[in-house]
Amino acid sequence: MIRALSWLTICAVLLSACASAPVTGRKQLMLVSEDTAIAESEPAYFEMLSEPSRQGKLDNDPKLNARVKLITGRIIAQAIKYRPETANWKWSIHIIDDPKTVNAWAMAGGRMALYTGLVEQIKPTDDELAQVLGHEISHALAKHTAERMSVAMATGTALAIFGMTQEKQGLALTGAAMAAALAVQLPNSRKSESEADRIGIELAAKAGYNPNAGPSLWRKMNKAGGGKPPEFLSTHPSSDNRINSLQVLVPQMMPYYQQKGERPVYTFKPENEKLSK
Repeated sequence: MIRALSWLTICAVLLSACASAPVTGRKQLMLVSEDTAIAESEPAYFEMLSEPSRQGKLDNDPKLNARVKLITGRIIAQAIKYRPETANWKWSIHIIDDPKTVNAWAMAGGRMALYTGLVEQIKPTDDELAQVLGHEISHALAKHTAERMSVAMATGTALAIFGMTQEKQGLALTGAAMAAALAVQLPNSRKSESEADRIGIELAAKAGYNPNAGPSLWRKMNKAGGGKPPEFLSTHPSSDNRINSLQVLVPQMMPYYQQKGERPVYTFKPENEKLSK
């Protein structure tokens, strides 16, 4: 009876916390608000960049900085069209000098970082780099940080309830229960990655970057490290599925890419780029 009530409690909490992702409409678990995720992400961002900043390994290449800022700024301008309220975010991007790391990331509220290893090892064209940056911007746009935090909370709640059940009924917390908790995270992670691919290729196309670069980027990624996919791909969809999915989207994205006219560029605010409050 206790176990049944526990699962009823979990279901009630999860159902009450369902929301729809911006842009795609995918159902999301949202125990944590986006505002909370943004507030929590800001100090984490400063902390993550404090060590490379102290070591003089931040934003050292003016040419690369200008290149990344232009591409990112064009994509952010399109992201703001999707969600106008994000114009008030503290959008920023820093480049970490780490030639061994093929990675990039974005936090809630538009705080971003790119590692030089991605540029040096993958050697992306501007169109391909736009796919990486569009993908990361899409994570922020689609509230994925808040979603991951919510999943972690839900998993912790489930494990706590299992623990209470164990105490009251003398039952062991089985491997199956642990596996069920992990299963909550892994499929959602893949869904988030696929969603960021879908939104990112459209943002990049609307910003004036060729969508054919989506499949070509991931072919390069798969070849990085002598055929061993970089850490950046560890939680992403399988490479073949990803490339095929992006290839299917290319014809749909081409009209955005081929539109005439200037593409707006977001202007980064100096105060957002500072690494201290």
